[in-house]
Amino acid sequence: MSDTTPLPQVLAGPVLRRLEPTRLAIWLVGSQPLQAEFIMDHPGVEASVDCQVIPVGERAFVHLLDVRFAQPLPVDVQLDYDLLLPSAEGPQGIAAWAPHLLYPGMSSPSLVVRGRLEQLLHGSCRKPHHPAADGLLCADRLLQACTRPEQRPALLLMSGDQVYADDVAGPMLRAIHRLIERLGLFGEQLDGALVANSDELYRHPACYYRRADLLPALESNESLRERFFGGTRKPIFTSSNADNHLVTFAEVMAMYLLVWSPVPWTLVRASMPPELTPKRQARYHQEQPLIEGFVEGLAGVARALAHLPSLMIFDDHDITDDWNLSAQWEETAYGHPFSRRIIGNALLGYLLCQGWGNDPDRCRELVAQCRQLGEQAQRQGLDHDAQDTLIGKALQFQGWQFELPSNPPLLVLDTRTRRWRSETSLRRPSGLLDWEALSELQQALLDHPSAIIVSPAPIFGVKLIESVQQVFSWLGCALLVDAENWMAHRGAAQVILNIFRHSRTPGHYVILSGDVHYSFVYEVRIRHRQHSPHLWQITSSGIKNQFPKRLLDTFDRLNRWLYAPRSPLNWFTKRRLMEVVPRTPSHSQAGERLWNSAGLGQVFFNEQGQPERVLQHNADGRPATEFPRAEQQ
Repeated sequence: MSDTTPLPQVLAGPVLRRLEPTRLAIWLVGSQPLQAEFIMDHPGVEASVDCQVIPVGERAFVHLLDVRFAQPLPVDVQLDYDLLLPSAEGPQGIAAWAPHLLYPGMSSPSLVVRGRLEQLLHGSCRKPHHPAADGLLCADRLLQACTRPEQRPALLLMSGDQVYADDVAGPMLRAIHRLIERLGLFGEQLDGALVANSDELYRHPACYYRRADLLPALESNESLRERFFGGTRKPIFTSSNADNHLVTFAEVMAMYLLVWSPVPWTLVRASMPPELTPKRQARYHQEQPLIEGFVEGLAGVARALAHLPSLMIFDDHDITDDWNLSAQWEETAYGHPFSRRIIGNALLGYLLCQGWGNDPDRCRELVAQCRQLGEQAQRQGLDHDAQDTLIGKALQFQGWQFELPSNPPLLVLDTRTRRWRSETSLRRPSGLLDWEALSELQQALLDHPSAIIVSPAPIFGVKLIESVQQVFSWLGCALLVDAENWMAHRGAAQVILNIFRHSRTPGHYVILSGDVHYSFVYEVRIRHRQHSPHLWQITSSGIKNQFPKRLLDTFDRLNRWLYAPRSPLNWFTKRRLMEVVPRTPSHSQAGERLWNSAGLGQVFFNEQGQPERVLQHNADGRPATEFPRAEQQ
């Protein structure tokens, strides 16, 4: 029997997205189309609101409130805001329908427009069932400790893997399916699988932990099985657990609701599937407390997202592991209707839940087509051909990158869909940006005194790890070691390094990255140049993920030995003309350069756009780790 109890009007949000002095984007999901009245309690503030609504189910509607201000908002002051929703008792604000979003003593959420990008928070890789604590709660604790508006970070930057569509715990997948039922999220037809549609998928005995079995049993699909559902063990860096890989658009949308809001969890009662084998039952029981611990922190996460503007960019796990790693990967994945649909559904979820709020104007056309598809699905179900057409346009879209005209300017790179494919072998890793995208980056950087570049993967990474990846790539096994780094493709590496050496590009670059599940800071200069640009590679990862400790300790130690400043091995790297000086974390016990702890990074900038202080807040409650200025070598 279906649950007939009334649903809350708001299922997730509000989440503050792009914030500029004259414009604000607010994302939320309602159980019905909402007529929300935006209020900002500050003298002289006049706002107009364009609210766009996208149906994704019978009782689920994604909203983006595009708020325009008649005059620029005052900077460095606290601005209280509210969203009034109609009710039988009259209009009610956030204090009535989402009290968990308020800090003690406050009657509404607030935001601060910073006059300069003086400080920000950043991180990546938030896997719900990882044993580490949730690093986004560091943002909640920091905001609660702020006593003055100018103490607040300008924004929260999430640089990839905000969700893990390809690595889902059994209890999470069970909750996803219960939420799909509760909200009536749209079903769909499936081509190229052993199930005809989403309903058959959810009822199939192989739905949990065995999704590889749902692919056609054809020898030609062997590589497809391994890449999406095989759970192929990666012997050096990670193990892929794709046997609960999200497939349908409804599953993707339910996942976003469950990782960003505590409200949907109050609507589901997820019990263990009865058809699991004893081994899989044990795995389910092992994952259950990890998911329960994750849910306990969601109120604090949602509160932080309601107070701090956030910008996001995808990496592979937002869509699927090793997404577009090589030309051969693309040929295999996009050449099969089932895998193309899986990738496309995750990308549509990213569009509606992440990309749209980054740059509403750039995403306008794709969003309009999503709305048309959703409104049609309300009347007669999700149209199979229209869904494939929309996925095709999303896969061809070249506007995922975006800029923020802040001081200093912030440029966020799309290193996943505009790749420079290898000219020597389809199996070799592609460059993270193609020639055209790199040329656009250089034009955007010209004549700025400083700039912040967001690259999901570090541009200057750990040399030893990159060397191991290169060896596996030579052996044709790039997929085994996530061989994705800027130096893996000769053309992309040479161009990005030449951009840094160009005389008209900024004198100060700060590169913010994540992806690797450990944190580090490098200072970089060009050797033998008197007026060398100064670069900082600042990496924070993961928000809720960590690298295997013993393995990272080994890599860290070997890297210090093998690539010491005077080591001849440095001359075999593509960065041999660069002087790379690592900063040692303040809590380092044996000279470690790589900090292995889930959490959130914080960077403070001076007026010249240089990072004057770099911190890594630890999710486990330990004091923040600082990366003090390195001694020049």
